[in-house]
Amino acid sequence: MRLPGDEEPVGSGLPVVYMVVGVSAFVLILLFAILKSNDKQNRGSTYLKELQQQEEMAAEEEAQAEEPEKKLRAEDLDFWDMYPVEEETEGAIPGEGAARTEKSTFTEKAERVEREEQERKAQSEAEEAAQAQSDPSTDGRHTRIINRDGTEEWVMLNPFLTKNTYNLTGLEDKAGLKRYMENGKKISYVGVDISRQNGDVNFASVKAAGVDYVMIRLGGRGYNTGQITLDENFKKNIEGAAAAGLDIGIYFYSQAISQEEAVEEVNFVIQNLEPYRAQVRYPIAFDMEFVANDAARIDGLSKEDKTNIATSFLEGVKAAGYVPMIYGDKEWLIKEIDLARLKDYDVWLVQEEDLPDYPYQYTMWQYSTDGVLNGVTGEANLNICFVGYSQR
Repeated sequence: MRLPGDEEPVGSGLPVVYMVVGVSAFVLILLFAILKSNDKQNRGSTYLKELQQQEEMAAEEEAQAEEPEKKLRAEDLDFWDMYPVEEETEGAIPGEGAARTEKSTFTEKAERVEREEQERKAQSEAEEAAQAQSDPSTDGRHTRIINRDGTEEWVMLNPFLTKNTYNLTGLEDKAGLKRYMENGKKISYVGVDISRQNGDVNFASVKAAGVDYVMIRLGGRGYNTGQITLDENFKKNIEGAAAAGLDIGIYFYSQAISQEEAVEEVNFVIQNLEPYRAQVRYPIAFDMEFVANDAARIDGLSKEDKTNIATSFLEGVKAAGYVPMIYGDKEWLIKEIDLARLKDYDVWLVQEEDLPDYPYQYTMWQYSTDGVLNGVTGEANLNICFVGYSQR
């Protein structure tokens, strides 16, 4: 129930409506604004997320694109460091530098392999050479000597002595006589040495057998008594050889124990040769050697003593106008005398071998003491000479 004075005038209802409508509109506007704001926030957040996702995807794709390129970079591959990079020069054809670099790489590798092979080969050869040098039989610096007591010895070669240069493949043996040939031509001379031990020699038969020269024993000194004697057959032999037209050389068997005795011996030789000077065109040889199975005067001499004695004899021969020569086997020549002091004299080597292995220069070689030769009774001492003394 209404109380008196509660009733309003009739015209007051319209403003209320307006007020309600206005409030409602305000509320709607406010709600729209709130909703709009929320929608913007939601859409902004979504946009940022999408943008972030796009950036992450782009970064991942970029990383994936960069990763294989990184694996193929030359600086990441260690083996490429072995090969130099050839810089491209101005005006080069595109791609030519790479091809040249690849070719250079393989060439250098091939050269390195070849160089290493050469180094291994050189090392192997050096090792073989060192091993060979430790063996005197193969080092080229020693020569073997069979001593008179039968022992074997390797002796160092003397680098100051002239080595012989004979090509012994040029030796020929015809009817037991050796000849030295070069280009099919004989350039040697056949010889025989004669003494009283050969008895009566038929020198005409010797000449007919192909002999060019004879070395005749003039005499010798006794190895016990020291007495000088003339060979019993000297006069007969030298006159017979001269009559047969053979070239003649002389040898004397020495047992001198001093230089004075050597001078005595050479004077004896020269005196006995005086009537035959014109016939002696080959050397006069000094023959000093040990006596087999017996003691001799020279056994106590030193190497220097024997060298001094030989020098005195040889110089006396030279002073008299003859050609001096020293006779001996390999042991005597290399071990018993000083060849370096006697290098100006010709050598008559005695070595009963098919091929001599005497390393130094020699001009005459006695290769047999039991040869067979027409005109000589019994065993003959056969020789070959590499110098034509009669033609000098």
